[in-house]
Amino acid sequence: MTAFAFLGGLGASLLLGFPIFFALLIAALVMMLLMGNVNAVILAQKFVDGADSFPLMAIPFFLLAGELMNAGGLSKRIVNLAMALFGHLNGGLGFVVIGTGVLLASLSGSAIADAATLTVMLLPLMRQGGYDIERGAGLMAATGIIAPIIPPSIGFIVLGVTANLSISGLFLSGIVPGFLMALSLVVVWLSLSRRRPTAVQPRSSRGQIMRSLRASVWALFMPVIVVFGLKLGVFTPTEAGIVAAAYFFLVSIFVYREITPEQVYMSFLRAAKMTSVIMVLVAASMVSAWLMTIANIPGQMVTLVQPLIEHPRLLMLAICVAVLVIGTVLDFTPAILILIPVLLPVVNAAGIDPIYFGVLFLMTAAIGMITPPVGAVLNVVCGIARIPVERAVVGVLPFLLAEIAVLLLLILFPALVIVPGTWFSH
Repeated sequence: MTAFAFLGGLGASLLLGFPIFFALLIAALVMMLLMGNVNAVILAQKFVDGADSFPLMAIPFFLLAGELMNAGGLSKRIVNLAMALFGHLNGGLGFVVIGTGVLLASLSGSAIADAATLTVMLLPLMRQGGYDIERGAGLMAATGIIAPIIPPSIGFIVLGVTANLSISGLFLSGIVPGFLMALSLVVVWLSLSRRRPTAVQPRSSRGQIMRSLRASVWALFMPVIVVFGLKLGVFTPTEAGIVAAAYFFLVSIFVYREITPEQVYMSFLRAAKMTSVIMVLVAASMVSAWLMTIANIPGQMVTLVQPLIEHPRLLMLAICVAVLVIGTVLDFTPAILILIPVLLPVVNAAGIDPIYFGVLFLMTAAIGMITPPVGAVLNVVCGIARIPVERAVVGVLPFLLAEIAVLLLLILFPALVIVPGTWFSH
């Protein structure tokens, strides 16, 4: 009964147009009324406690690192390197999109930011080269959602705090799934390119490739610092965010020397605004999570899905389908905050590795961001490209199916996530 009250309050608030964080607080208040324990002081206290977490401090620093990366010219140099390596191939700009997207994902961790950067930089080149723009926009959206899976990932930080899981473990376990997503996009784009030849860029000489590599080496060095720093225990994920922000700040000022004081200020401002949005969601969700625990909703969920607990793969498939449907409407941050407290006890009861579950959960929620009818990342790409969403849906469909196929592969073979994650972590 309490679970239905929470879902009813949340759904009604969202339908009435309330912001998600406010809808979460309303749903928590409805639960309090039903439980006969309305206390504004507890509500406020749990709201403040929800944001009082040291690991969450990584979020503003990784967001700032992404903003400085774009403002300081690092993104531009990564695109130039990918152009030098893949631009001469048939359909080469598509491979440039995927290569650039993977590199950006290892630097920023924001799906919307990466998809927007790819669209702004590469879609005009696709138009000039006679590419199918709807297909190109779909590829950019599908590439953008790799960002939450490859470390550093803001989604994994929120998930780790919410589920009390190792953020470093989540980071390192996401490496192989992220690259498998990229590989699936390469296979699909290669198949599509053979059917429709496109204009190619002149082949870059070895000297041009080396110049592009030297120009981008400062950007390429950052993922190495983060991954090996976490693996060797040099710093925590929170400290990795500080290292990334400081690194990009110093490189932008002293190496590339393109960033202006105004751009630095705007980078800090945009990072602060995005941080405030995420943190108020986290704070509101922690109130609901606390009330769910008091009302024993997780225990009720375990009882409800008891028949599936004996079949872990079938349970994971059911969870992924539910998360995919919800992810079409919600960004992965509120999806994590609403669903993880309910689902994690079910997963633990089934004996599923929680890190493995966390990776697949976030991957599914990310895929939901390019899935109709809403698809937040797809909408961002369409807005920048100035094409109707209906046309972009047709373009993104082959890539969406490819990433769903990777998800199914990981459900069938959990070792693809667990084994590499264990190796990276030790």
